[in-house]
Amino acid sequence: MAEAVTSPYCVSVTGGVASGKTALTRRFEALGIRVADADIAARTAVAPGSVGLAAIVETFGSDVLDQDGALDRAAMRRRVFDDAAARHRLEAIVHPQVRALLHAECLAASGPYVVAAIPLLAEGGGRDAYPWLDRVLVVDAPVDAQRARLTQRDGIDSTLADRMIASQATRAARLSIADDVIVNTGTLAALDAHVDALDAHYRVLAAARAAGLESSPATAA
Repeated sequence: MAEAVTSPYCVSVTGGVASGKTALTRRFEALGIRVADADIAARTAVAPGSVGLAAIVETFGSDVLDQDGALDRAAMRRRVFDDAAARHRLEAIVHPQVRALLHAECLAASGPYVVAAIPLLAEGGGRDAYPWLDRVLVVDAPVDAQRARLTQRDGIDSTLADRMIASQATRAARLSIADDVIVNTGTLAALDAHVDALDAHYRVLAAARAAGLESSPATAA
């Protein structure tokens, strides 16, 4: 008899900036699926009084704090945006704690499966850094679509938008770790249809794993 699976089936959602990750995860939530968000975990990891914030101050100095003693995110972004070495030092502090917080949240989740929203999955070590992920769903969008969404959403110019896109992993790097892909260039109704299909698929995969069966091949939407 196969050994019982105690951890929930975990699907990671990842994608580049302005690819539509938030719209996608909201649709999973509407279907009753728990979403563990790396962005929320990252804020928790550097909250006032945390080990993470203390390590950041030790590494970068107290000028990265605001007047209330919290992390000044804008100042931190300016500090690391054009400095790859500084960005790597920051990631070395924050990423391990984010991984631990996400894993704990996923382990505590109920339901047929759980979604872990990890925007920087490819940048943060991919599957090697998150060995407990069962499946990776990449929300993909052409660079032109990302640029247009960024300029409209954030009110920035195309030069800054291109710098933001270039600072992340390439589309090819993200797609190389994908089990499933949604090319998010259509309507919200089309996105709903993709999510409905994937939700049904993930429920089957989760039930199969719980029964000790192997996962089915990758799919694309």
